[in-house]
Amino acid sequence: MTPTPRAAKSRSTRPARLFLTNPRTGIPTAAGVVLALVGGAVLWSPAGRADAAPERTAAKAGAFTVVAAGDIAERCTASSSSCVHPKTAAQVKKIDPAFVLTMGDNQYDDARLKDFQKYYDTSWGAFKDKTRPVAGNHETYDPAGKLAGYKSYFGSIAYPKGKSYYSFDHGNWHFVALDSNSLDSTQTKWLKDDLAANSKKCVAAYWHHPLFSSGEHGNQPVSRSVWKALYDAKAELVLNGHDHHYERFAPQNPDGKADPKGPVELLAGMGGANPYKIEEVQPNSEKRLTKTFGVVKLNFHDDGFSWDLVGTDGKTKDSSPSYQCH
Repeated sequence: MTPTPRAAKSRSTRPARLFLTNPRTGIPTAAGVVLALVGGAVLWSPAGRADAAPERTAAKAGAFTVVAAGDIAERCTASSSSCVHPKTAAQVKKIDPAFVLTMGDNQYDDARLKDFQKYYDTSWGAFKDKTRPVAGNHETYDPAGKLAGYKSYFGSIAYPKGKSYYSFDHGNWHFVALDSNSLDSTQTKWLKDDLAANSKKCVAAYWHHPLFSSGEHGNQPVSRSVWKALYDAKAELVLNGHDHHYERFAPQNPDGKADPKGPVELLAGMGGANPYKIEEVQPNSEKRLTKTFGVVKLNFHDDGFSWDLVGTDGKTKDSSPSYQCH
């Protein structure tokens, strides 16, 4: 259910925003929030902390929360103290989002049905009914057949219209789930048709293989065609996994050029699998964290979005700027 919006604060009481220009991209980013003027001195709080910016937590029209992560369930359970996916699942439970997005490699190593049942289901399975998953490359390794265990476990949730890619709406947002194991002309045409038929103001898309990554796998050109389609449709947000680290990018176009008209890419492959190193920092990469397990708490509203990376200890490890829909 969409929350009833509260009355907006008047302009005279809204905290002022301070902005700095990113010297690499030329894109203004929020630098802080003026909290008060005391004796002529400005008291301000840096942007990027969930508890520092009142406008990030105040009720907004059509506001809802989503949790996202990729690369989740190693073959272990909570009986092992080193097992991470039960700890990231505990944060999902605390946040209690409207729904959950997974960006592939949900189950390791071969994503067989019995492994989903023995491992993933003991943690993230608690949110299965409100999970909107996509498949990663590990879901294709199943000896029973490509995506066999994945499809058997998630059923119509992952195949709502008999395909491994789909879309759905929530509030003023249109969400597109893609299968980057098979980004062929058929799926790309489906995406273009889906975006053309969309009536929502804001668009988010998610799949496994990132077009841009500073991690061990690096950039995955297989995603370029869908990036272009999303850019042309003025989409806001792209979420990926595959590399086991956290990374956020400034808005950019499919060629990796800074562009305020482009989507923001968020790579969140820290749901529980062993972390990867940062290899080659990509242009427009604004923040990178490795060996930091957690989930992304996405804050959506009718006109924009922001997010916070919540670690397994419940603390905020990074916060994005606040973005407006195109």
